[in-house]
Amino acid sequence: MIGIFDSGVGGLTALWELRRLRPDLDIVYFGDTAHVPYGTRSPEMIRRFAGEAVGFLSGLGAEAILVACGTVSSVALPALSEHTGCPLFGVVEPAAEVAYRVSKNKKIGILATEATVGSGAFDRALRRLGPVVTRSLACPLFVSLAENGFTAPDDPVARAAAEHYLAPLRESALDTLILGCTHFPLLAAHIHRVLPGVRLIGAGEAAAAVLVEETPRVGHGELAVFASDAPDRFEATAARILGTSLPVHVQKYIPRRIQTTAGRYTDTIRKRN
Repeated sequence: MIGIFDSGVGGLTALWELRRLRPDLDIVYFGDTAHVPYGTRSPEMIRRFAGEAVGFLSGLGAEAILVACGTVSSVALPALSEHTGCPLFGVVEPAAEVAYRVSKNKKIGILATEATVGSGAFDRALRRLGPVVTRSLACPLFVSLAENGFTAPDDPVARAAAEHYLAPLRESALDTLILGCTHFPLLAAHIHRVLPGVRLIGAGEAAAAVLVEETPRVGHGELAVFASDAPDRFEATAARILGTSLPVHVQKYIPRRIQTTAGRYTDTIRKRN
């Protein structure tokens, strides 16, 4: 079974790609809606929340975990890898590799959360691949827009936010843009409107492709989706993102405080009334 987690609905973009590539895989998804957004938190809090999410998925039997969150992948992945027994797949390296490969002029932008931009993780990953000019931009409101359903191509609020954030990039000569937060592909129509000639690379989708290459397991295509808070709202948003054809069921469960000690995880779950 493959585990996937994000602070909320953003990681569903990675789930969608994983299901498209490997519909046979058994997947459990965890959206930590009780703590969304991660991108404005301190590194210490990000590591704590991510450790709890990994522990929860490990306790459910996940054999590999896709960290479908640019913030966690940028800030906490090395620490997580030291304290878990199953393989972890982040989004930074896969997205950087795709962006570098498809870029013609090697001028690449990164849209991400404040924590991700502050970490410089995508910039470093790109520079390890060769000469490149990077431009990073934090777009914190994009996460809230995605979580609250302001993603339709004609939504005026999302359009205004995209114009506000992306206007400085119009004259930057970028030909490729990494969407370093997995929420951001949900606003791709608005990003394209401001930057029509730029190639968009979704970090979650790139990571899903890498996981598929390294995961020979065959399952039964089962899918379970968990949310740590407001599961009804999460379920409605998930249905819009994933479509009604997928067997999505949001479990009405909330993980209690998950204690993490030296790589050992214990989970206690209580049913939500």
